[in-house]
Amino acid sequence: MSFPEFRLLAMVAIVFAGAMEISHAYDRPPPREDLFVSLAEDADSTTPQQIHVSLVGEDRMRISWITDEHTPAMVNYGTSPGKYERSANGTISSYEYITYTSGEIHDVVIGPLDPNTMYYYSFTPGSTPEYSLKTPPAQFPIKFAISGDLGQTEWTKTTLEHISQANYDVFLLPGDLCYADMVQPIWDSFGRLVEPLASKRPWMVTQGNHEMEIIPATHPTPFTSYNARWHMPFEESGSTSNLYYSFEVSGVHVIMLGSYTDFGPGSNQYRWLESDLKKVDRSKTPWLIVIIHAPWYNSNVDHQGEKQSVDMKKSMEGLLYEARVDVVFAGHVHAYERFIRVYNQNSDDCAPVHITIGDGGNRGHSAGKYKEPQPTISVFREVSFGHGRLEIVNSSYAKWSWHRNDDDISVQSDSIWLKNLASDQACNKLET
Repeated sequence: MSFPEFRLLAMVAIVFAGAMEISHAYDRPPPREDLFVSLAEDADSTTPQQIHVSLVGEDRMRISWITDEHTPAMVNYGTSPGKYERSANGTISSYEYITYTSGEIHDVVIGPLDPNTMYYYSFTPGSTPEYSLKTPPAQFPIKFAISGDLGQTEWTKTTLEHISQANYDVFLLPGDLCYADMVQPIWDSFGRLVEPLASKRPWMVTQGNHEMEIIPATHPTPFTSYNARWHMPFEESGSTSNLYYSFEVSGVHVIMLGSYTDFGPGSNQYRWLESDLKKVDRSKTPWLIVIIHAPWYNSNVDHQGEKQSVDMKKSMEGLLYEARVDVVFAGHVHAYERFIRVYNQNSDDCAPVHITIGDGGNRGHSAGKYKEPQPTISVFREVSFGHGRLEIVNSSYAKWSWHRNDDDISVQSDSIWLKNLASDQACNKLET
């Protein structure tokens, strides 16, 4: 079945913050074709595919992959090519979605691992290729690459190529991964598309609206595919749901929130967030970053007034403000926008910087229009595909840069130095 036929089936199923603004003229290039990545011609039913790795606790990583037929959930690994001094076993699962049955999904946690070290791994020595991954550093500096709403288009391919050149340690994805929209083979295609990157560096993701995949009366359970394929370390952070969790890496505490699950006061997610924020030790993790999908601040005409933005902000913004969160990254809007430090719609030097980066290359329509005049709290906005880089240099300072896909060239179009709020005495004095 061709990719357009998959899409047709989907349609049927559905029946330093505050810097000077940088302004320049820019016309977003037109959309590019969708991609569908098939299994390699030389692969068979036992060939590992869709390999991706993620962080688990302080010194472990999860390796996930899929095979069409049964193979052991075993990873052999070591620090020298072809020499595997250690091995680990894991679990195998699968899921059903209407008439689709997934392949065998393997999850294996390896470790303890040394920081900032290259590891080589294989699934069945002698019969599968050797792969490699690099663990993040134990301390600053650390580099994050960030892009949301990736999708699977020729623009996505370009974005991934640019990210691969970023020499990053961890990739953060603020939701809307593959835009399968209930057509399950597209999940398989996405796994193959990102494998060259996701098998080498940890990919930490949260969900968006396109991961829900609800069909009333037929498949009412949301996030079936997402939860089965992208197992994040929610258990290790005390969460009861794969839709929200936190992790710590190299002096950074990262919170991944769920815009499309309950978030009101008294909800499981709200209570978990309260608890998780209380556990943050800024002497150990000076930087505090939050990832959501639906942005709380947005001057684009798209996605205005949605409850996942308005109500979640009303419920949780105070928690993030009191905790002195440094940056909040969001997706959903297919464009880029950076705000000053803002709380309750107003400039506040002790509030997070909000950045929308839902411009990975998605197939959705262009979010090409902004509200006018530009709000004073919005300092840079542009309708372009691209990705961001957050280099946390030390416990006090970090550089954020956004790289536009100008045709097929990565062009730095926005950048700013951020000062950590934990090191700002004015934001941490005792209230009287």
